[in-house]
Amino acid sequence: MRWLAFLLALAPLPASAAVLAAARTLPAGTVITAADLRAVDGDRPGLSDPSEAIGLQTRITIHEGRPLQASLLQAPKLIGRNQVHPLVFQRGGLRIVAQARTLSDGAAGDVIRVMNLESRNTISAVVQPDGSLLATQ
Repeated sequence: MRWLAFLLALAPLPASAAVLAAARTLPAGTVITAADLRAVDGDRPGLSDPSEAIGLQTRITIHEGRPLQASLLQAPKLIGRNQVHPLVFQRGGLRIVAQARTLSDGAAGDVIRVMNLESRNTISAVVQPDGSLLATQ
């Protein structure tokens, strides 16, 4: 029995890699900054490079000490539901700008539904990186 305890003491422990964890409780919708991250040793999978998390937004509340995983993060929402934004329709030299109410949230590159406030028609629009809306029809 002693030799078994001796062998277990000599056996190498499984290597644990440093992963990123929440330095504080991050409510859903929080945009991650460097101050929100800390490195922890652990055997649970998670992101290890801060550049993979900084600037992204949390999908759910992440409690302090929980390792960050890519599935918990998303691109930050630039457009909120029920906001009024300029909607640009452009074809060739023709450019029309109208006010539209957003019907959902959207990040850069997302296609969302909006309602033209003048005609009350609902159309699709692409959220641009600057937060503007470009009609797809």
